[in-house]
Amino acid sequence: MGEQFHIVMYPWLHLGHIIPYLHFANKLAERSGHKIRTTLLLPKKAVPQLNHMNLHPSLISLHPITIPHVDPLPLGAETASDVPPHLAPHLATAMDLTRPEVQSTILGVQPRATLIFYDIAYWVNEIASELGIKTVCYMPVCAACQAMAIAMRPTQDNAVPELAPEYPSTDVVLRGPAEWRKISLRTSQFGSGLKFSERTRRSKTLCDAIGLRTCREIEGAFCDYVSSHFGKPLLLSGPVLPEPNKATPLDPEWAAWLGRFGRGSVVFCTLGSQMTLEKEQFQELLLGFEMTKMPFLVVLKAPSGCASIDEALPEGFQERVGDRGVVHGGWVQQPQILSHPSVGCFVSHCGLGALWESLMSECQIVLLPQAWDHIMNARIMAAQMKVAVEVEKREEDGWVSKESFCKAIKAVMDEESEVGCLVKRNHATWREVITRQGFMDGYVDNFIKDLERLVANVEVTAEVPSDHPEPLREQTQHSSLEPSRSSTRPHKMPPHLQDYVE
Repeated sequence: MGEQFHIVMYPWLHLGHIIPYLHFANKLAERSGHKIRTTLLLPKKAVPQLNHMNLHPSLISLHPITIPHVDPLPLGAETASDVPPHLAPHLATAMDLTRPEVQSTILGVQPRATLIFYDIAYWVNEIASELGIKTVCYMPVCAACQAMAIAMRPTQDNAVPELAPEYPSTDVVLRGPAEWRKISLRTSQFGSGLKFSERTRRSKTLCDAIGLRTCREIEGAFCDYVSSHFGKPLLLSGPVLPEPNKATPLDPEWAAWLGRFGRGSVVFCTLGSQMTLEKEQFQELLLGFEMTKMPFLVVLKAPSGCASIDEALPEGFQERVGDRGVVHGGWVQQPQILSHPSVGCFVSHCGLGALWESLMSECQIVLLPQAWDHIMNARIMAAQMKVAVEVEKREEDGWVSKESFCKAIKAVMDEESEVGCLVKRNHATWREVITRQGFMDGYVDNFIKDLERLVANVEVTAEVPSDHPEPLREQTQHSSLEPSRSSTRPHKMPPHLQDYVE
């Protein structure tokens, strides 16, 4: 890379967006030969939380932004972690009110800003246009989510929306009323008098290029659909995962507990920091773990209306499971736990970061998504890639029974299970692809080249790194834990993988 760049980033006020932006800033600094500087705008109290993740403090500045108070947000609320989901639209209003400070910061950064990255703060384009700065709408969510949002067609009775026939999959979709209700946010106001759908549409329409945290091998058809719809260059960053901290060992307490069990026998579950279950569903899941008769470590927040994990446990639960089961309400070292030889199954909420972490692990994968974008991630993994099993839910209300939860775990953990063997083989194949030397760095290197073209007003091609395999063809789908044929648009299979993927 020749000329130095200075990128100003302003992601949505959610750690699930801010942290991927910081990881990407680290990668851009590293892969550009330290020629890309970044000023990451984020809420004041997030700065000390994330300072330790800044691997290049001489090139990356974490710049605090004052988030104004907006009723009825709690006093001091600055990120989505501080507010219940139904108040998130007011947090978007607060973000919009930061515009004068954001503009002043962009004007004042040195060296002069070359690019602005954002996701839902569409109005940064007006600031950038006045200053002659290029913009990238970088969305740290899967391409399938973007494609689904484009393809949705409302019905006359406001029931389950229809999808445009050009939508590239019949498997990676939402199913049933309960799941479609989760996307109702799109038709609700989300800050400053705008519906969420209009905010995201403007974000992608007004920018100079769209960036996505994905790879063509997995989401090629969805990427093409998004790029075609908006008529914009589409830049793919790949997974952008932080390097594992091998110098930090697993906490001795957890290492000792896990070490009591056989290789690959423990089920590890974490459903993300944002998910709070109702007490009845919380207890039902724990009863499902109990039914498996396997050792388990479950990391969950206390359910709604409960002050602690202990008061929410099912009656007699701890006495029945004894030392083979732990329910923990605090933080754990997830990468170190996933790599422990005793852990054989990872139950995940399927956030995008968890998706990539689980693919890189050697554990069997069970998916229990709740948010609509997490559901789309789960469909990619279970229905398209066939590397995981998704827990069955009641379509009308999304309820997960202890029986269906236990069934999903046993399906992947039983050594004689046809489904378990299938997803294990496919998982191993995909892990080989994404952990191959140069795979992730190749995407970041190409992203940097495309940024250079964008700034120079040269056509952006956004090609796949030359040493990457073509997208894998779609493998055999399983529905309700039974094999069947996928109807997702196929891709050509790399020759060296044809004998391995089922």
